[in-house]
Amino acid sequence: MNKLFSNFKGDAFGGVTAGIVALPLALAFGVSSGLGPSAGLYGAIFLSFFAALFGGTNTQISGPTAPMTAVSMVVIAGIVAANDGDVQKALPTILIVFLLSGLMQIGLGVLGLGKYIRYIPYPVVSGFMSAIGVIIIVTQILPSLGYYPKEDAAYVNQFKPVAEEVILENILKEEAGEGILVLEDFKETINRAELIDEADILKESETLAANDASGVLGAIKVFPRALMNINWLELVLALGTIFIIYGFKRITRAVPSTLVALLVMSAIAIVFGLDYKPIQQIPSGFPAPNISMFANFSVTQLTPYIFTALTLSLLGAIDSLLTSIVADNMTKTKHRPNKELIGQGIGNSIGAVFGGIPGAGATIRTVVNIQSGGKTRLSGMIAGLVLLIILLVLGPIASKIPAAVLAGILITVGIGVMDYKGLKAIPSLPRDTRIGPFWVSSEVLIMIVVLVLSSLWNLVYAVGIGLIIASLMFMKKIGDLTAERSDVKPLAKETAWDDAPNFPEKLKDEVFVKHVKGPLFFGSTSDFQRLAAQIPSNAKTIVIRLGRMQYMDQSGLYAFEDVLQELSKNGVTVLLVGLLRQPRYMMERIGIIPELISEDRIFGTFKEGTNWIKNNVIY
Repeated sequence: MNKLFSNFKGDAFGGVTAGIVALPLALAFGVSSGLGPSAGLYGAIFLSFFAALFGGTNTQISGPTAPMTAVSMVVIAGIVAANDGDVQKALPTILIVFLLSGLMQIGLGVLGLGKYIRYIPYPVVSGFMSAIGVIIIVTQILPSLGYYPKEDAAYVNQFKPVAEEVILENILKEEAGEGILVLEDFKETINRAELIDEADILKESETLAANDASGVLGAIKVFPRALMNINWLELVLALGTIFIIYGFKRITRAVPSTLVALLVMSAIAIVFGLDYKPIQQIPSGFPAPNISMFANFSVTQLTPYIFTALTLSLLGAIDSLLTSIVADNMTKTKHRPNKELIGQGIGNSIGAVFGGIPGAGATIRTVVNIQSGGKTRLSGMIAGLVLLIILLVLGPIASKIPAAVLAGILITVGIGVMDYKGLKAIPSLPRDTRIGPFWVSSEVLIMIVVLVLSSLWNLVYAVGIGLIIASLMFMKKIGDLTAERSDVKPLAKETAWDDAPNFPEKLKDEVFVKHVKGPLFFGSTSDFQRLAAQIPSNAKTIVIRLGRMQYMDQSGLYAFEDVLQELSKNGVTVLLVGLLRQPRYMMERIGIIPELISEDRIFGTFKEGTNWIKNNVIY
């Protein structure tokens, strides 16, 4: 406890500053997610407090972040669409997915998997981060122009025929579920259809219009309509916000420019009584737990979203641990990755119960905390309490913030989150992969695939596909390197060995040496077998040098066994030199040692092997 309060003044100032910086971003990310500003604020409050309390990075400030919000936005949109566009109806499922994601993060930490997060390939992370930027920028252009598809009557009316079909389909599904649907008699269907009025059709049409205009492709599709229906006041508010954010940084960085932009532009809109569109109402009072999420819970309902929850948990882990590394570099300390994942998981789980969107360690807020004097986990807890106080005291005032101002803030976030380092490196990376007649960089290819698929299709699947492509290309490269460095040569042509003087000349053409340099795994087994097939028929003894084969998987093990069995059948004596611990263990498990290779034919050095040949091979 004493250690927690050892830097109270610095932690208090760092926490208050970080909390104030987090406010506009929390509201903006909440709006962007589709659940409203309160969801972003609730997520920031609970995640910041509990991730700091239970986490493994003392100076970490957590809350909703751009990557987590972008994925959450996709999750929310999909679940809402599956629930007839009704956010309240979809909310329990949404929060259960967020809760499951948090529990998975706790599981990752408990299983000690935090240290493996760093193995996510950089091109995948780079493409994903740039896609996040593209998604945020493109989707926030519409509210910056003051255009909302659901409020465009002409656009909404296009969906009325489809809306009627959807309503009728839902009626039929309800009847089928109740066991009263009879194909020979549609009286009940007609009776229920007669209860549908224009308001119901309009509501469904608005939902369909909003879904059609969602995402990057949807925003691009309705962009011409947005240009024809610009609300100039909203555009000025958004541009003014962007101008202040970038302009104020040139004056001073002591005060967060995002907060200055939020206060100045909101004050102008409110004081002058401008006719602007405010954000959704923020509920006053302490957040209440959403117990309804557990009322009708079923595993079947959650099954389609398990992979999505896992993706959210992994992304949150990556996002948080990258920020932890930044904090380590600034404070000259060392974070505990598994404890950090447990803390993040607890924070996200509790946040989900109270209706908050998930988040992660936030780099900018963490840096602000450290620069303001924060040194212990108390600073993150104070940041969460500051946001809670703002919610309780200033909730009604915050509800008057213009939506266009938050859209302007998000556009600057989108611009800032893109990975310009990775994008700038595209022309200089080596072109090492051939696709048809063209040579391209495998790193660039992975990055572009993830960027395009994430932006235009699905963030979750894009990351999975990127990881698969990166893994396949890595395995091919390692396999190619292993094959390139491994060879089969008669001892007479082996000039590298100085430890076999006076070796009988006659045997030098009958004793062959095979090198295996690098891991023998499923990506290199075919090349290993091809090289083994090059051993000539006059070979009587084969020396297989394994001092540089550090690893062998099951595929490599069985390929190795097949080669040994073939050589044994042909009467060839095989010697193993420099066999390392892991490959030896694998060979012993399936009996290669001692059934195919006896202990007396395994040597630590090449000299020992050649001495055995001189003493045991007849010439």
